Amino acid sequence: MESVQLFIGNLVHSTTPEQITCIPKGIIAVYQGKIIAIEETMDVDKVKQQLRITEAQELWLNEGQFLIPGFVDAHTHASQFPNLCLGLDKPLLDWLDSYTFPLESKYEDEVFASKVYSAVVERTLSVGSTTAVYFATIHNKSSIQLAKIASVGGQRAFVGKVNMNMNAPKYYCEDSEQSIRDTETFIEAVLQLKDPLVQPIVTPRFAITCDGKLLSELGKLVQKYNLHVQTHISENNEEVEKIKELFPECKHYADVYEKAKLLGRKTILAHGVLLKPDEIKLIKDRECSVIHCPSSNTFLHSGQCNVRNLLKAGVNVALGTDIAGGSQPSILDAIRSALTTSIHLVFSGDNSLPLTYHEAFYLATMGGAIALDLEDTIGNFTVGKDFDALLVDLNSNDSPIDVLKELNLLEMVQKFLYLGDDRNIQQVYVKGRLIRKRQCNN
Repeated sequence: MESVQLFIGNLVHSTTPEQITCIPKGIIAVYQGKIIAIEETMDVDKVKQQLRITEAQELWLNEGQFLIPGFVDAHTHASQFPNLCLGLDKPLLDWLDSYTFPLESKYEDEVFASKVYSAVVERTLSVGSTTAVYFATIHNKSSIQLAKIASVGGQRAFVGKVNMNMNAPKYYCEDSEQSIRDTETFIEAVLQLKDPLVQPIVTPRFAITCDGKLLSELGKLVQKYNLHVQTHISENNEEVEKIKELFPECKHYADVYEKAKLLGRKTILAHGVLLKPDEIKLIKDRECSVIHCPSSNTFLHSGQCNVRNLLKAGVNVALGTDIAGGSQPSILDAIRSALTTSIHLVFSGDNSLPLTYHEAFYLATMGGAIALDLEDTIGNFTVGKDFDALLVDLNSNDSPIDVLKELNLLEMVQKFLYLGDDRNIQQVYVKGRLIRKRQCNN
């Protein structure tokens, strides 16, 4: 048997939304990238004997460190990173015209694209997003570059070439037939990378910029290749009213995607701020997931998504940073914004309970895994799953956290979720491979 990785110390993950599971003294054994055992003991010799391990690489965590599953950023726009924190005083549709479309049109330049996308993958990994779901642009070559860069970087990624054939500037709008041809070329190119960690995802920007025929043709590609789908839905009032004008034959926004056969188990719908009860039921029935993007919902004046209502209705919810509508590329910020939004909803008269930090952590890990149909692969520390993990250190160099009294493990987790940042993320693992390392204090 080849070498087994043994991680010994504090372990933290979620198996249910209600309660974070803390194992103060535990061992995770990883073989060929997969978890083969998780034990509530520090007796390494005993575990080795039980698993018949003859050769092991041991990593002992110190008292201020703990392991958590890698974060899933289920909605972000890689192409928009140069605009991070620009134009956030504008509502969505104005912001798209003023900032987003002009920037995205520049990705015809492959040199520019390579520079940006390399920085994006490095940044998202540094903040703990072991899995990221990316919107690229309408440009095939640079979108393929993003997939290649994610693959080289070792990130688990879903990469989408954007589709849009109407209601966009002439300089950034596709011919319908060419859009479909380019999308299929893109799909084939990403699949040819033969990297199981990096997959293509069909990406109609949103229904305002895609006519019914284009959406239906994309639906056919989804069926042909058995692919995931990502798009936006019900983000703000102006957008929803525009959908009514463009698709009068449809019952509501979600019905536009339903008629195009784009709703299914592998569909993720960003925002969902203004979803009506019948739309929520349809989304639940089709087993789609809603990606909560609380930061951009606030900055682009879109509204406050009632996540509690979605969860009560049985809809799976994950978190997204939604750069560059969101102001921070870290899922930690999305966790905090989600908690803040849920409290504000209660202040404004909503009768539901606010989210707990236990639930927000679940959305950032298992919620994302479920959204991507990867709940049997990632999301927590369960035997048989891939070891996607972060080593967190509260006492790291330049840590924003002052540990001034003795903390139990759950209190350590709270400190990290509410106050920590990338300086506390010392190591990043994807499928058992150490792909990023900071200097640790031992």
